[in-house]
Amino acid sequence: MNLDKYFTDTTGTGVFASANREGEVNTAIFSRPHIAEDGRMVFIMGDNRTHENLQTNPHASFLFLEAGPGYRGSRFYLTKTAEEENDELVRELCRRCKEVNNPDSMRKRYVVYFNIDKELPLIGAGE
Repeated sequence: MNLDKYFTDTTGTGVFASANREGEVNTAIFSRPHIAEDGRMVFIMGDNRTHENLQTNPHASFLFLEAGPGYRGSRFYLTKTAEEENDELVRELCRRCKEVNNPDSMRKRYVVYFNIDKELPLIGAGE
């Protein structure tokens, strides 16, 4: 599957799950990710619990439920590989940022990169 085209063309709801060093889990609604040229999944993150968890535990998962009837989508198991504070890149990537046209009002955001370790269907074991 071409993930770049999929996440550009497909609407739905994303749920990002992370855990801190102690294993305390956090889930959050996230926008569709971007796909880097090298195939890594890229998210824009604020300075929040998800980002904080990734500082001590690079493993996470992302569930994407496609809009529409039924249960279609995918589950992705991820490992963080890099992050950067790059306001210009955030403005370039952000699809829905209200602050995108007013750089002075942008809150702190990070561009975070993940290897996709495994992709499974939304329903079932997939293996």
